[in-house]
Amino acid sequence: MSEAVTPGRRLLPGQRCEIWVADASTGAVEVVHETTEVLLEAPNWSPDGSALLVNGDGLLWRLDLSTSALSPVELTGLPPINNDHVVDAPRGLVYLSAADGHIYRAPLGGGAAVRVSSDPGVHHFLHGVSPDGADLAFVEIPRDWSQPGRLAVLPSAGGPTRHPEAGHGHIDGPEYSPDGEWIYLNTEHWASQPGHAQLARVPAGGGEPEQLVASDLVDWFPHLSPDGRLASYISFPTGTLGHPENLDVEVRLVRTDDWEVVVHSWPVFGGQGTLNVNSWAPDSTRFAFAAYPLT
Repeated sequence: MSEAVTPGRRLLPGQRCEIWVADASTGAVEVVHETTEVLLEAPNWSPDGSALLVNGDGLLWRLDLSTSALSPVELTGLPPINNDHVVDAPRGLVYLSAADGHIYRAPLGGGAAVRVSSDPGVHHFLHGVSPDGADLAFVEIPRDWSQPGRLAVLPSAGGPTRHPEAGHGHIDGPEYSPDGEWIYLNTEHWASQPGHAQLARVPAGGGEPEQLVASDLVDWFPHLSPDGRLASYISFPTGTLGHPENLDVEVRLVRTDDWEVVVHSWPVFGGQGTLNVNSWAPDSTRFAFAAYPLT
């Protein structure tokens, strides 16, 4: 989830943005881009594996991995966006959450954006596209912020919103498994104190949440690799409320057959914007995330 009214976060004095790519096998990381000009967030991997899609200053950008060149994706009819954008690779589309609280659809290569959501009374924070491209999973929050986020599903062609069962307490980051059978998310369903999010999954049609790992940390945004064997997520310090910016956090890698065992981890200064959306390479060997170190 992102702040709907402030899509263009800025770097602090003395701060830079780094885009990292981690090797899932070795744990080696490479900084593929750094800048002190614009705060870039939430990498998605392009379907052909050659680039990352990131947001910054309310725009969607393409980061070429061979040259580190950054260029805007030319989209028309689109309000400023936040860091909730998801690629629908088979259909060559990208879905984006915008500052007006709605979800938009656009061609990956650029072009006209079309609004998909229609309910004016809620914010739509997008996180998942079903493998068949038919449905969008998002976090629904009233415009007055009076209720916690709940799981919602919207047809990608537009239409009525469904609210699958997902336990109680605030949820975020709902994302489909590669086989479409599950929605993975973080939830406060088991929280003994406010903000204590834990990783879980529910059947795609809704149901009781299944806890994936029990942690004293505040765990957000589980992202499965395309082959379904690995997952990345981000851990915030104990007691963190929400997923704020500018904290010491840890990006973690696990195998989906044993979420309790951390295979690799990377401590970074970041939080909001670091790993909000699925950033796995198409071949499941690497994934990307952002850091915001201060000098």
